[in-house]
Amino acid sequence: MKLKVYTVSSFAKTLEGGNPAGVVLDADSLSEKSMKKIAGAIGFSETAFVMKSDSAHFKVRFFTPEEEVDLCGHATIAAFYVLLSKGLIKPGIFLQETKAGILSVEVKEDSSIMMEQNVPSFYETVNKKEIADSLNITENEMIDVLPVQIVSTGLRDILIPVKNIDILNSIKPNFEEVSRISSKYNTIGYHVFTFESLYGSNAYCRNFAPLYGICEESATGTSNGALASYLHKYGNTKMGSDHQFVMEQGYSMKKPSEIIVELIVEGLVVTGVKVGGKVMNLTEIGVEI
Repeated sequence: MKLKVYTVSSFAKTLEGGNPAGVVLDADSLSEKSMKKIAGAIGFSETAFVMKSDSAHFKVRFFTPEEEVDLCGHATIAAFYVLLSKGLIKPGIFLQETKAGILSVEVKEDSSIMMEQNVPSFYETVNKKEIADSLNITENEMIDVLPVQIVSTGLRDILIPVKNIDILNSIKPNFEEVSRISSKYNTIGYHVFTFESLYGSNAYCRNFAPLYGICEESATGTSNGALASYLHKYGNTKMGSDHQFVMEQGYSMKKPSEIIVELIVEGLVVTGVKVGGKVMNLTEIGVEI
């Protein structure tokens, strides 16, 4: 039996860019085993399975080729773009039930999608030498005044500041070590960034999550939500007064991506996080189940 699967590129800056995700609609009848099999067959970093919900407009589950994860930014963007494109929803605000909680998603008139994430949680700082060794760089190539820290707006990531784009682009990780350290700290992976950018953005990023079968990802919504929150906490001077951030990612993979993050701030406290962007390249494929 063939199952209809939609594929799109979320956060795409160009037709070649973005982060591809699979989307399966009406997935209520699928078992967890089937969802894992489908995600593996598609082979993208995440696939979203859209279902009915008693507590929100939709329930969405997210699978990497290896595991289920609580939340995925780019697959959420993909799912709601497909729902819009197929005429199942119109522009507006919707609630999605996820394992990270019930979160809102805004579908804009220009077909861009902004998703709510959890308010940020800041966890332990991580030894810089341990991280540097796993990335095959030196501690001197990291930014001295900023910590390597675990932050989550839905998924725990290790945020790692380095000094410039040349250093970041030259990184060749030891993926076994990155997986071991990610597991040790109960995180999804590494989000490595620099304040240098190609197009005047707040940060230029690379993301490594080999523990979940993703050596490198071209655009990560949850990681960049965490990064914007981290930049706000540590007083990033490039932050605009409206608390909007633009992150560049995927250029090292020749998949240019642009991720928009909006923080809602009361006083000095982040009370809301929204992440989103554009979507391109909607296609339909059949997958045997």
